[in-house]
Amino acid sequence: MKREERQQLIVNLLVEGKTVEVDDLAERFSVSKMTIHRDLDDLEQAGVLRKVRGGATIDAGTQFESDFRIRERQGGEAKVAMAQEALALVEPGMTVMVNDGSMAAVLGEMLLRKRPLTVITNNAAIMERLKGENGIALIALGGIYSAKFNAYLGVVTEEALSRLRADIAFISTPAVSGRLAYHMDDNVVRAKRAMISSSARSCLLVNHQRIGHTALHVMADLADFDTIITDSAPTAAVLNEFDRAGIKLTIAPAQDQA
Repeated sequence: MKREERQQLIVNLLVEGKTVEVDDLAERFSVSKMTIHRDLDDLEQAGVLRKVRGGATIDAGTQFESDFRIRERQGGEAKVAMAQEALALVEPGMTVMVNDGSMAAVLGEMLLRKRPLTVITNNAAIMERLKGENGIALIALGGIYSAKFNAYLGVVTEEALSRLRADIAFISTPAVSGRLAYHMDDNVVRAKRAMISSSARSCLLVNHQRIGHTALHVMADLADFDTIITDSAPTAAVLNEFDRAGIKLTIAPAQDQA
């Protein structure tokens, strides 16, 4: 088996189970532990996973978010539910900003239902899906391409956003704790903040499993958002904390996948 094929199978196992162990991988692929360590080193350097003692994981850490290629294959039903709820905030004729991320990519495709729209995005998956669509005026933000986030980021992106204005921005986050939303990448944080600043309203999208976690950088105060959408109710303690802070959380109803 070629190295590339083995590494793709490791990625598939991570999508299914979120963690892998060196011993199990060595036995599964009939190779040495050293070979597996080299595979994990390659994937970690590419931003796909983070190594832990005895193996690797794709669970987010304070300084780690898994590669877009991993995230786009996870939590499909939750993403659809949140995207449907977010779509209700959009009316034909609006100018809409959508940030990076696999959650946002699901919403980006759904925006076709609300055309005509002007869509401003740095998300390469949304650019690819919406380009050439009738009724969509697509403003694709440039910048430095990040394969990890499948998005364009940096000074060019931020400068373009400073000269644009939208009716609403849809912002996703991998971590919420207390009154704050977090992200582990400073370039992503700056792009998201620029979108919030350039929009009349903003909506935060966060998987309920990411509530109660932090990351390296504070992205925004939850009070900065007009709407906060999640896919399922967090713990009672978190809900009580939000109530005390006057933060309203919208729970997206489960979607019929039939």
